[in-house]
Formats: sequence, C-alpha cells, structure tokens
Amino acid sequence: MSRTVVHLLRHGEVHNPGGVLYGRSPGFHLSALGRRMAERVADQVGDRDIVHVAASPLERAQETAAPLATALGLPIGSDPRLIESWNVFAGETFSQGGLLRSPKAWKHLRNPFRPSWGEPYREIATRMLAAIESARVVAEGHEAVLVSHQLPIWTTRLHLEGRRYLHDPRRRQCTLCSLTSLEYEDATLLRITYSEPAGDLVPVQARRDAFSAGGTEEAPPALAAPAEDDPGYAADHGGNPDPAHDPAHATAHDTEEEGGR
Repeated sequence: MSRTVVHLLRHGEVHNPGGVLYGRSPGFHLSALGRRMAERVADQVGDRDIVHVAASPLERAQETAAPLATALGLPIGSDPRLIESWNVFAGETFSQGGLLRSPKAWKHLRNPFRPSWGEPYREIATRMLAAIESARVVAEGHEAVLVSHQLPIWTTRLHLEGRRYLHDPRRRQCTLCSLTSLEYEDATLLRITYSEPAGDLVPVQARRDAFSAGGTEEAPPALAAPAEDDPGYAADHGGNPDPAHDPAHATAHDTEEEGGR
C-alpha cells in the first residue's frame, strides 16, 4: 500500500485596490504581501516529499506556485481544471450590497443551490476531483501540490465530506495560502486536514473579506486568529447550526464573493 498526499493550496493576496470581482479575468497578480505569503509556503513545506506541482492558469495561482516549485526544482504544470469558477458578475466593481440592489441582478439570484449566478457547484467539484486524481496518480507514494482558488477548494472539501454545497462564504475554512490536504492510502481517501503555513501574514480582516483585494502593500499585517476562533467554525464542523446558513443569507454572500478569490 502507498500513502499519497495531495495538497490544495489557495493563492496568496491579490493586488486589487479597485475591489474588482475579477473571477477568471487576466492581469490580476499577487500583491507584495501575496508574494511574501507564497515565499512563506515554500519555506514551510519545501522540505516535504513533494514531487508534483500544478496550478490554475491564472496569474495569481501561477505566482503562488513559483517559489515552492523553485525550492523543489520542479516545473509548474498548468491545469485548467483548477481554475476559478466562472461568474456572471465578473468584472464588476464591488460595493457592499450594490449588486443585490440592482434589478438587473435579480434574475441571476433565483437559485442559490446550483447556483444560478455562476458555475454549478457539482461541475466545480467534478473538474477539481479529476485534477486531484491525476495528481494522486502522478505523485503516488509521495506528495503533490495543486494551487487553486477558494471556492473550488471549498466546494471540493464539501463534496468529499458529504456536506451540502449551499453555505455562507464567510464560514469557509480556506484563507489565503492555506493548505487543504487530502491523504490517500492507494486510491482511498483516509482523511482531510487543514493548515495555514502563511497564517501569520494574513490580515485579520482578510479572513472575512468578500474577495482578495490587497492594495496597501506596505501596511504591517495583523496576526491572524486560529480558524477555530471563527464563530462559524462549529457550524461548519458538525456543531450547532448557524442561522446564517439559510438560502437567502447564502445567496447574498455567495454572489458578492464568487467574482474572485
């Protein structure tokens, strides 16, 4: 029997001072802080038995993978199955509640279960699982790192844990440059673990931001609180249900966030 670990790494902070819901739009790169996060990941996990590195083709993911790939002496594979989810609001500038107040947006908000404003959750999970299986086979007996985006990673975790796709985006356990690690014995998934190798660089407010919108690149980051301190942690991990987890609440926050992460 062989033990294989596939790590899903979310990209670092993006330079996005205009607050654009960038989605799959090109031209959005890591901020200075985001580059530090990527370097920190390389420092923290670069000595592991990682034999395969692949990333979403978007710049922020490729740039996050670069320091780790360099440390390991590995090429970066570009895998479109790891790309951000598509969204009808991509390219819009976000203002709190602005999209939801526009009658033009209402037709896209009719079904939070699919969701109707973007790529279906089931399709996201299907393509991500295919990328994970490819990486597991390539790295069999070792470890692999796949750099992706918050919603694809979180949707994959919900699927693997048998939880519903409908959720409050503020409760996602998937902060900037975090690792969601899938441990396999042969082809059987044994466990899922979560870690934050660059957690001390993540500003506290960035854990709840609707999307990565770094702009004040020289500001000293605040120390991040542990994920378990998040009020939504218990609700997402089998604890008491959170009243925020109703369809109307999830619709509002999902729509605001899924333009880019």
